[in-house]
Amino acid sequence: MAFRGKEIMKKVLKKVGEHNLARGVKESMEKCMPKSKVVMGIAKRGIYAGRHIQFGNRVSEDGGNKTRRTWKPNGQEKRLFSYIMDGHIRVKVTAHALRCIDKAGGVDEYFLKTPYHKLDTELGLFWKAKIEKLYEELGKMEVVFFSPADEQKFEHGFKELELS
Repeated sequence: MAFRGKEIMKKVLKKVGEHNLARGVKESMEKCMPKSKVVMGIAKRGIYAGRHIQFGNRVSEDGGNKTRRTWKPNGQEKRLFSYIMDGHIRVKVTAHALRCIDKAGGVDEYFLKTPYHKLDTELGLFWKAKIEKLYEELGKMEVVFFSPADEQKFEHGFKELELS
């Protein structure tokens, strides 16, 4: 049921690659990672956005008798599209996490904006590190813009190809 922060770090660094991370990412992950944290077993494999099992009492109407009960997070399996990865990510996610993802503007933006200490699951940390690495590689790519005259030539060439 419980797992340690050091074990999470080892698994994430093994999957992403310790040498491929951007400068300072590993240090910020280690600084935000708790030494020990209890997290649900199922939440290790999903994006739960801080939602965990809650405990409380069920109180009967007649006698006021109290019995212990639990409230589990509203988790579903979803396919979320990542623009940086150019594909779908199949993941277990809570309704709260879906609202957070929509508010951020997508899965990529959610992972980029959310700090490491709020992504307390192994899968969340893995995807955040992977998307940050891909985002950094994307920033190194050279982008070429065409002049309006060149764009018109391209459009004219495409129209000729369609006609033939």
